[in-house]
Amino acid sequence: MIRRVKDKLKLRLPPREVTAAKAPVYENTLTGKNIDLNRLPIPRHWPLDGGRYAGTADAVITRDPDSGYLNIGTYRMMVQGKSQVGLYLSPGKDARLHITRAWQQGKPIAVAAAWGIDPLFMLVGSQTFPKNVSEYEYAGGIKGEPIPVVRGQTTDLLIPANAELVIEGVIRPNSVKAEGPFGEFPGYYGRPEAGCPLVDITALHYRSQPILTNALMADYPSCEQSGFFSVIRSAKIWDDLDKLGIPGIQGVYSHPAAAGGFGMTVISLEQRYAGHAAQALALAAQVPGGAYYTKWIIAVDEDIDPTDMDQVIWAMASRCNPIDDIDILRNTWSTWLDPTQNPPEKRPYGSKALINACKEHRHLPVFSKRTALRKTVYDKVAARWKELGLPGRIPAVRAFETENKVTYHEVGGFEPGRQPGENKPVNKKNKKKT
Repeated sequence: MIRRVKDKLKLRLPPREVTAAKAPVYENTLTGKNIDLNRLPIPRHWPLDGGRYAGTADAVITRDPDSGYLNIGTYRMMVQGKSQVGLYLSPGKDARLHITRAWQQGKPIAVAAAWGIDPLFMLVGSQTFPKNVSEYEYAGGIKGEPIPVVRGQTTDLLIPANAELVIEGVIRPNSVKAEGPFGEFPGYYGRPEAGCPLVDITALHYRSQPILTNALMADYPSCEQSGFFSVIRSAKIWDDLDKLGIPGIQGVYSHPAAAGGFGMTVISLEQRYAGHAAQALALAAQVPGGAYYTKWIIAVDEDIDPTDMDQVIWAMASRCNPIDDIDILRNTWSTWLDPTQNPPEKRPYGSKALINACKEHRHLPVFSKRTALRKTVYDKVAARWKELGLPGRIPAVRAFETENKVTYHEVGGFEPGRQPGENKPVNKKNKKKT
């Protein structure tokens, strides 16, 4: 799935604008005093939430005041009145940048939010894409067809024509209101915000009997976003590495248990040159798809399946020497929602650990050979799996024993392959090639 999504991210299709008459979301419209959010079944997710929350499985649409491109983001929205919602935005997120820029210019900013969506919008809205390309294009590429959009009635925004329910509104300069707390994706209540942008709703559009979409934020496995985010975040990081021309990447995995897929990235690669693993680690930590929040970035060799944490932990235990193989990045992009940063004023700055759990490149020729099955044995057992009464699926194996003899490179005029203390100077005249 990760490989397929990665390949689909390379295809972008601009949205297709349709007329209002052909937009199912315009089946019903309320404006002005007729808008009453209390009539909607917007839930309170957790007992200590500060209010009822729409979204977390939504599509919030804003326009860059400078470039004019449309962004789709996934943000929580707390009901603040019959026709008002608060919009929480982590630092660095696109909609926050748009709002800040508009306010710097002394202007209001239009906003729309789809609260009943194709789940694909939640996926693309959760990721970080280039600031000059709309998520509508990535959604179209993944879907394989242009996304139908319709122009708003009280804003100039393009909204999903097939959505179940959409609000349009405006955020006036410096209009904020206290918001929160809210049970968030790390599995903790995010601290109450002194003030979040306040959306005054100007129109509410909906299909008859609309379906509202929500995603519970929680610790794994209850976090409803984590399985989806794990796949698309892994694919986005892998795609970013491809764009940078990093060779030998065999797999990328953001584990869903790591705070909704945001907290950890594992990269499997075939080491091809000195510093290759260190380069992949540093870039995976800071590319657009992986920079937000991620705390642990782990590199493993190509014989390790990055989606199998048993294998990853084995590689960390047998190929990583902590004193040499762990680096720290400081003052990195994080969030107000990180419970480890205290007092909260330290947020939203974070840190990242880069863990090299690959075999040491400079000693690859002499690194201890792992115990591995012969392919012939594996095939024989796999062919008789049910006959032997073995449970479950046949396990996938990446590394097999080969009949090839290990060859060694000569290093520093000593015989490689010997144990420390056994090295003897090489007789240059009688040296044999191996």
